[in-house]
Amino acid sequence: MNTDTPLLTVEDLTTTFETDAGLLIAVDGIDFEVHEGETVCIVGESGSGKTVASESITQLIPSPPGSVDGTVQFKGRDVVSMSESELREIRGQQIAHIFQNPQDALNHCYTIGWQIIEAVQVHEDISDEAARERAVDLLTRVGIANAAARLDDYPHEFSGGQKQRVMIAMALITDPALLIADEPTTALDVTVQAKILRLLNDLQDEFGMGVLFVTHDLGVVAEIADQVVVMYAGKVMERGDVYEIFETPSHPYTRALIECLPGGNRSGDGIEGTLPDPTNPPDGCRFAPRCEHAVAKCTHGGQPALFSIDAADHRVSCVHYGHGGDPSVVTSEDGDQAQSDGGAADD
Repeated sequence: MNTDTPLLTVEDLTTTFETDAGLLIAVDGIDFEVHEGETVCIVGESGSGKTVASESITQLIPSPPGSVDGTVQFKGRDVVSMSESELREIRGQQIAHIFQNPQDALNHCYTIGWQIIEAVQVHEDISDEAARERAVDLLTRVGIANAAARLDDYPHEFSGGQKQRVMIAMALITDPALLIADEPTTALDVTVQAKILRLLNDLQDEFGMGVLFVTHDLGVVAEIADQVVVMYAGKVMERGDVYEIFETPSHPYTRALIECLPGGNRSGDGIEGTLPDPTNPPDGCRFAPRCEHAVAKCTHGGQPALFSIDAADHRVSCVHYGHGGDPSVVTSEDGDQAQSDGGAADD
């Protein structure tokens, strides 16, 4: 467990939306940390609340209809209570976002150079010539060949992977301390995806950034993560070191996700059932209606606490790890067992 002061601390983060169907709870009291130079992956099926959680950190949720509560501390400052002017000093400068679809994020009416230069001059009081030089340097850093000439090209003249590299370049304009990347490789083929992941890793090493990476792809998680936060229906099901998560997956949902990987027991079949209605979530564990290990106490009393199951801050929200529970109900028979007493729950 990293003992350094966290770059980002998220506690009891809750994001809701007023809808015609009632109050929609997209993110429901989640906790995690990101340290300098660390990659934390939030993983889960589509609809689990991953993107909303990442956008809530910098208050990108439109209000109304959205509302963000809880604590988000960045470098010791409370982001949730910041004014709009204070947030503008954080967004895009100290915390940068890379969004899912670069096709939609870039303006197709303007050249790539115009868009990067404008973004540079928003953050830096420099001449057009200096901003152009900065844009060339950024594109070169992210691997765009012949960057000086490509500045005058339009987005449609770039491939999907090149557009994503442009978005990464724009995110790096201010040398951010924290990079939030929301499914940045989803629309790319496997070869291009691997190149983008290597690029992000190299840039993280160069800049020392903390990275919060949102994905549904556990294959990506295994490749890049230091810490993993497994989300389902707005709740954290499990969190811990990437090796702990993959070597001893402890929540039934985490185990089911891993079994969906190629070669796993559920490969190609997915997890039976669907996510619950976020306007009317289950009374107990959110995953209980789809869980093959669910018992009566899983269906009432709210989401189980995050129980500690080892000394490395590996925690799981499951009644089978609570006091009097039996983790072997969930874990395999090969010795991947947690402490039978479940440890202490989070406050």
